[in-house]
Amino acid sequence: MTISFFGLSAQSTAGLAAEVEHTLPQPNATTLATLSEPADLATDELAAGATVAYPTLAAAVAAQSTHDGDDAAIQCLAGAIYFESKGEPLSGQLAVADVIINRSKSGRFPEDICEVVTQRGQFGFVRGGRIPDINEDSRYYRTAVAVAKVALAEAWEGEAERALYFNRGRAPAAGLRKVASIGNHIFWR
Repeated sequence: MTISFFGLSAQSTAGLAAEVEHTLPQPNATTLATLSEPADLATDELAAGATVAYPTLAAAVAAQSTHDGDDAAIQCLAGAIYFESKGEPLSGQLAVADVIINRSKSGRFPEDICEVVTQRGQFGFVRGGRIPDINEDSRYYRTAVAVAKVALAEAWEGEAERALYFNRGRAPAAGLRKVASIGNHIFWR
């Protein structure tokens, strides 16, 4: 199936639709998102109060701009997506984002997205409590930013929405239940 994305704003992720459309199974129904007050998304299709219909996760991701000045939550979440799942299907990248967001809402982890990402011993890419520098011109990072915006706006229902953990094939701690397996990651609750 080929999808064209005409009419996207000049700040939309250039060519992102072409880069990501082939990575996902196509859902049968369109997902609708009604958004209240997402931070710093005024120039994206996911504007506050808007109802946006996306036929695929790729379309939702492609609709996001990658403008400078994104808030800290988007930058931290995008950094985690980039380092943990940049080569994975979009659904896997969204699932990684969902785990981090779920942790921030769980009461068992810090409430702040950046604090969840930089929490000691949680993510192997974090060095000294900091996310390493990323080439922001990388197409993988542009995709990670767009996925972060979709996840924070709850604009697409992912396969691992209730997961709090993920790994790459290792046996998890006792008592965890498998939620999904996407790409090279297994997601647990």
